Amino acid sequence: MLHGRSAELTALDRLLADARAGRSGVLVVRGEAGIGKSALLDHLARRALEPGSTDPAGGQGSSGDERHLPASDGERHLPASAGEPELSYPAGKMKSGVPLAGTSAQHGFRVLRGTAVESESVVPFAGLNLLLTPVVDRVPALPPTQAAALRAALGLVPPSGNGNANANSSGDGALVGLVGLAVLTLLADLAEQGPVLCLVDDAHWLDEGSARALVFAARRLQAEGVAVVFAARDLHAPPFPAPGLPELRLTGLDPASAAALLDEHAADLPRYVREQIAVEARGNPLALLELPAAQREGHLPAATAHRVAALPTHSRIQQTFADRIGALPERTRTLLLVAAADDTGDPGTVLGAAALLGASVTDLEPAEQRQLLRSDDGRLAFRHPLIRAAAYRSASLVDRLAVHRALAEALEDDHRAAWHLAAAATGPDEDVAAALVRTAEHARARGGRASVASAYQRAAELSPDPLHRGRRLVAAAGAAGEAGQFDRAAVLAERAWDVLGDPVEVARAARIQARVAGERGRSAEAAATLARAATCAARTSPELAGELLFSAAQHAWAGRDFAVLRQVAEQVGDLPGAADTRAVERAALGLDGGDVPGGMTALRGLLDSSYVAGTGNPVRAWWHLVLGDDRAALAEAAELERGSRARGALGVLPRALAYLARGRLHLGRWREARATAEEGLRIADDIGQGFSVVFLVGVLAELAAVEGDEERLAGLVARQSAEPPGSVRAACALALLDLGLGRHEAVLERLADVAAGAHRLYAVTSLPDLVEAAVRVGDRAAAEAPAAWFAEWAEHTGQPWAEAVALRCRALLTGDERQFARAGELHRATDDRPFERARTGLLHGEWLRRARRRSDARTHLRAALEVFERLGAVPWANRARAELRATGESRAAAGPNPLSALTPQELQVVRLAAEGLSNRDIGAQLFLSPRTVGYHLYKAYPKLGVASRGELARLDLAG
Repeated sequence: MLHGRSAELTALDRLLADARAGRSGVLVVRGEAGIGKSALLDHLARRALEPGSTDPAGGQGSSGDERHLPASDGERHLPASAGEPELSYPAGKMKSGVPLAGTSAQHGFRVLRGTAVESESVVPFAGLNLLLTPVVDRVPALPPTQAAALRAALGLVPPSGNGNANANSSGDGALVGLVGLAVLTLLADLAEQGPVLCLVDDAHWLDEGSARALVFAARRLQAEGVAVVFAARDLHAPPFPAPGLPELRLTGLDPASAAALLDEHAADLPRYVREQIAVEARGNPLALLELPAAQREGHLPAATAHRVAALPTHSRIQQTFADRIGALPERTRTLLLVAAADDTGDPGTVLGAAALLGASVTDLEPAEQRQLLRSDDGRLAFRHPLIRAAAYRSASLVDRLAVHRALAEALEDDHRAAWHLAAAATGPDEDVAAALVRTAEHARARGGRASVASAYQRAAELSPDPLHRGRRLVAAAGAAGEAGQFDRAAVLAERAWDVLGDPVEVARAARIQARVAGERGRSAEAAATLARAATCAARTSPELAGELLFSAAQHAWAGRDFAVLRQVAEQVGDLPGAADTRAVERAALGLDGGDVPGGMTALRGLLDSSYVAGTGNPVRAWWHLVLGDDRAALAEAAELERGSRARGALGVLPRALAYLARGRLHLGRWREARATAEEGLRIADDIGQGFSVVFLVGVLAELAAVEGDEERLAGLVARQSAEPPGSVRAACALALLDLGLGRHEAVLERLADVAAGAHRLYAVTSLPDLVEAAVRVGDRAAAEAPAAWFAEWAEHTGQPWAEAVALRCRALLTGDERQFARAGELHRATDDRPFERARTGLLHGEWLRRARRRSDARTHLRAALEVFERLGAVPWANRARAELRATGESRAAAGPNPLSALTPQELQVVRLAAEGLSNRDIGAQLFLSPRTVGYHLYKAYPKLGVASRGELARLDLAG
């Protein structure tokens, strides 16, 4: 019986009921050591195996919430994959027999459970391996790319296998995301046969790869019938970050529950002793159970219990365990120390190492009698992690070193043995360092970059040769950067500079530092670092130096540090790639300075540079956007997205999605833009790509602004970085909202500095907003400079939409209606930028109404209103309606577009289904389970007025 946990048990039972009903759920249980997290997981596992558990809401197996495929009379038709027949099932049932709503499940869950171990936190995907070992036979059924990634992560292929095909290009976060997608698909496949419960205890000790992959999968569970629960310690442990996942925080038991627990387990102790223990335990259940045991064994006399009252609960319990361990026979203590230092739990390994130190299996008995150690499914396990910690930390350094040496000798796994040898080393040792290097490369083959970093860092510390030390520090820094550990990567790379002499190795260190600085938005710092490395490489490797300087120039431009950019252009001399580097300088200084035509010409030339050749470089899409060519940018981004998905290259995908979303936004495909940006943002957050977050949030913020959603915009702006370009994009989005709502003074305040500053290029499409606001408040002087700069830029884009907007700005300033008319003609010559076309029509209509040409005004205002309504630009549609009413027309709103009823994810799914992709293929592209894809299709069909998958292809889904 669990005392004092009724609310928590209700929440957990609800999780099981939802999973039985076909809805997935995730929960992170947090609390201090001993607070009862593991006990709740034990309860959950028992309940999951009971047939037809009673739902806390009432009905057996019923969720009490029928939002997911609600039951009704008749039959449900669930969307099948392409090429599969549409199948019918009784209401509330799926083909697996798992109830969808209001139906009892008469079988238990498949339970996957694992407990992370501190000593395995450096072993790549150790936690995932432990959790998924019972179901590895299902891996071959996964999509090939996912199966390859998961095989590599679980060590099911040798280091030379193909499972790591994309690791070098995508980085650890990207590969972990692909592993997470494989875990998601695997769990969904298992759920086809019945609900699945996945329990992860001591999640704070998970290796980083396992933690990120599991959280990646957990955040994408929706309609599979999978319940996932993580238990993580709050204090005295590494953090377990799980953003976006619901949490259940455990606190101490109330006095009545604590007293009941003591009455149940310590009735043999006098009441006054139990009362002292209750005060001492402060509601911690483990303390309530362990302090009586310590009292019985004489390690916590009641008269002196107050001596540890000032210690935190974690320390009190651990000291209690240490005292109890200290009273054991010496050889039993030795055996416990071996078990604590071991990370396998394998009795053969533990007893083999203990035998080298004079202990044997008979020495286990005292530890078992005192319930410190037990045999659990053929593995030796401590009853609580704090016992393991106490056994290890209470031992002397000499004893710990001896135990690690014994374990290294007893282990058959060379890679685990290498870590024990490293733990036993007391000074530089090349043999041990070389063994760790082999371990690092083994970890790299499995995709665990954080583990690679740890192994190389320790190898560097043990390296007697400075050259080896420097190279290993560079390798550690590179792996840390790929794992998203940017602080660590920066420190390691800086340490490598101090000992490296080889310019190629120096360049590797510089690239790592530049990447870290770039991800943090410190582009100018990245440029300076690369330029410094190029100086080192210029004499011995001129091609490398030229490449470094080209990259340095790009970073300097991104950071708007034109002084560094000029220095880089001077430094390039006659090195290879010198012309391209100088072209970056001309493009930057021209577009952000006074030579817009020269800047645009230089930028067009850069598209032919060998450094950015092909369609695999995100910068090409960005340059097309700067050139105003939305369709070319969209094509580049779409090709990059397709290639990234096909290769599983999640490291590139967020940037591709950022530019794809921007292109779709400009071309009026707003719902697609939102879905694309939201997907990109989820992935960027999951794999730690801060630089992409700026651009993705920027797209979503602009959408919120044009739709008039102030609350959503405020939340997005709060996510945006405080430094450019994030701050610039935030200001532009806020100004666009203000303009739509008629707050013209606020527009001037937000954009005045942006328009005149060094980051004007990020705000180029917002300059017309500034012009319009300035004219509205009568400050034409404030409008002249931005209007002139935009006009010059528009002229050299060669894009009709840009020239039309420039003419609109001039018409506002001069009042010349002919320029409005010419702008309208240019807009109508292309489908690009429909929002800008509607804005031009709105302003033209307003001008005509003021000129008392009401009939002419209505034509333009009606066309503008139609576009605003179709796009969902609420403030702008309201303005157009108000103008129409002022002309004497009362016009009803247009009927809603059926696509407007779809969620962004439903829209993505429907479009891919219409192209003929199967549910499994759609899931692989959108990082969803096939079952969730089917759920979204099921929800979308009635909204679109279709009854089957085949009808989707006949719909116009491009609106």
